[in-house]
Amino acid sequence: MTEIAQTDRIVVVGSGAFGTALAAAAAASGKVPVTLLARRESIVEDFKQTGRNDSALPGIDLPGILTVTDDPTVLEGAGIVLFAMPSQAQREAGISLRSFIGKGADVVICAKGMERAGGRLLTDVVGEELHQQNVAVLSGPGFAADIAKGLPTAMVIAAGDMERAARLAEALSGATFRLYPSADRIGVQLGGALKNVLAIACGIVEGAGLGDSARAALISRGLAEMSRFVAARGGAADTVRGLSGLGDLVLTATSHQSRNLRYGIALGRSGSARGHSGELVEGAFAATVAADVARTLEIDMPITEAVAAIIDGKMDVRTALEQLMSRPITQE
Repeated sequence: MTEIAQTDRIVVVGSGAFGTALAAAAAASGKVPVTLLARRESIVEDFKQTGRNDSALPGIDLPGILTVTDDPTVLEGAGIVLFAMPSQAQREAGISLRSFIGKGADVVICAKGMERAGGRLLTDVVGEELHQQNVAVLSGPGFAADIAKGLPTAMVIAAGDMERAARLAEALSGATFRLYPSADRIGVQLGGALKNVLAIACGIVEGAGLGDSARAALISRGLAEMSRFVAARGGAADTVRGLSGLGDLVLTATSHQSRNLRYGIALGRSGSARGHSGELVEGAFAATVAADVARTLEIDMPITEAVAAIIDGKMDVRTALEQLMSRPITQE
């Protein structure tokens, strides 16, 4: 096990909704100084004037003890660095910021997805670019607005060993934001990525007017798909029954705050992906990647395959549903 660094400063990279919310939660705990590193000076100025980041979380006041800056040198000496940019921007962030991040720092991935090219885990991608292995991942059921408002939220943080995960959980948790430690980085990451795909599927069901019974069937059978995929990639199948799998799936498959669910609803209503861009929807990327990996590893994932086929324009919603319902009946 690598040496665990002392945490005297936390820096959150990425001033979108989720990054801002995580910075607010960490700062509100009052344990150590917390800085939000923004890409645009306008966000820094807005925070100084209003105490908010209205471009990401309109109307939500942020803790006064939070610092916001666009100067990357703030990363120097930080004990914990949270990467809160979208999944496909994680590698670029690692490359551009590695000269500022100390070798002893813990870097925490706060995105739910896989790299589009080859389906690599984000902890591997960022670890490769930062030339270090102290890369953890934070995932689970938590909407940015709820976290920033101080509403009760529980998520999971997974590191290379349980001792490190427990220390990170303690450092980042607060009165209303609770993190549970895990040593299964594979399972936690894949659960977070695949639940987005299944949330799109549930949205398609809702948009097509197929009823709540169909949604319940998708959630339960989708969980079985997630379990098979995680086990085949070397993770623990049981992990997907926890916060980063089932917990996150239930949230994003039922709440209209979920961008993935709303995208699926649009697909279900129109009957195809024509005219509906998934460029900003994490599950749209993950569906095609997961389907490709599943075929390579010979993992049976019919729901994921169907969602990928719809998004890629290879199949309309009606045909995909007919194929799913006509599959041979097997033992659960």
